[in-house]
Amino acid sequence: MPNVQDLRRRLRSVKNMQQITRAMKMIAAARMRRAQDRVLSARPYERQMRAFLESLAARVEDRSHPLLAERPIQRILLVLITADRGLCGAFNSNLIRAVQRYLAEHSDVEVQMIAVGRKGRDFFRKRSVQMAGEYVNLFQRPVAFASAQQLAAKIVELYGSESVDAVDFIHNEFKSLLASNLIEERCLPLKPRKPQEGETLVDYIYEQPPEEILSRLLPRYVEAEIYRALLESQAAEFAARMTAMDTATNNASDLIRSLTLYLNRVRQAAITKEIIEIVSGAAAL
Repeated sequence: MPNVQDLRRRLRSVKNMQQITRAMKMIAAARMRRAQDRVLSARPYERQMRAFLESLAARVEDRSHPLLAERPIQRILLVLITADRGLCGAFNSNLIRAVQRYLAEHSDVEVQMIAVGRKGRDFFRKRSVQMAGEYVNLFQRPVAFASAQQLAAKIVELYGSESVDAVDFIHNEFKSLLASNLIEERCLPLKPRKPQEGETLVDYIYEQPPEEILSRLLPRYVEAEIYRALLESQAAEFAARMTAMDTATNNASDLIRSLTLYLNRVRQAAITKEIIEIVSGAAAL
C-alpha cells in the first residue's frame, strides 16, 4: 500500500497536469474560433469558383490546357494534410488509416505523396511510399495564402509535366466542435459539369476567349482548393484538440476525487494504527 507522502505527490502531479490541459483547452478554443471564421469565409469563394470553372470547362471545345487534360490514370499524386502536433484525439490516426486504405485500393497504380504536416510525414516516410514533397510547420500560425501558393505551384508543375495523371486530397473538414468529416476528393483533372435532367447551364458572355480565361483561372482554382483544405484541416485540428483536452481535464477531476478519497482512507488508517500502538504500549507498561 502506498504511503501518504506518495499519494500526496501523485495528487499534486495530477493537479498540475489538469492545469496544463485546461490551459491547452482554452488556447485551442480561442484559436478554433478564429480558424472557424476563416473557413466560413473561404468556403463560398471556393465553391463558386469550382462551379464556374466546371461550367466553363463544359463549353470549351479546346481542352489542350495541361490542367484540363484527362489521361489514363497510371500515376496519382496524393496530398495528405495532417497536424504538426499530437494531443488532438484521433485526428491524425484517422487520416493515416484512411491513407492506408487508399493505398491498398490503388495498389495497381503508382502513388506519390505530398505530406503536409509533421505527423503524416513522419509516419509514411518510414514506409515504402514515394514522397514527392513535404511541408511542415504550416499550422504554427494562421495559415498563410503564400503557403497554399507554394504547394499549388508544386502540384501544377507535376500535373502539367505529365508526371502524374490525377491529384487527390485526403484531409479533415471542419463540421462542428464535436465532429469533423474525413474528406477524400479529386482536385485534378477538373471535370466539366454535366447538367442534370431538366437543368440548363448558365451561359456567360466572355470578354476574352474561354481558353484564355481558363488558363488564368485554373492555377488560381488549385490555390483556392489547397487554401480551403488547409483552413478546414486547421479548424478541425483545433476543435479536436479542444475536445481532447476537455476530456483530459474531466478525467483529471475524476482522478483527483478518487485519489483524495483514497488518501484520506490511508491517512486515517495510519492515524488509527499509531493510536493502537500508543494504547498498546501504555497498556503494557
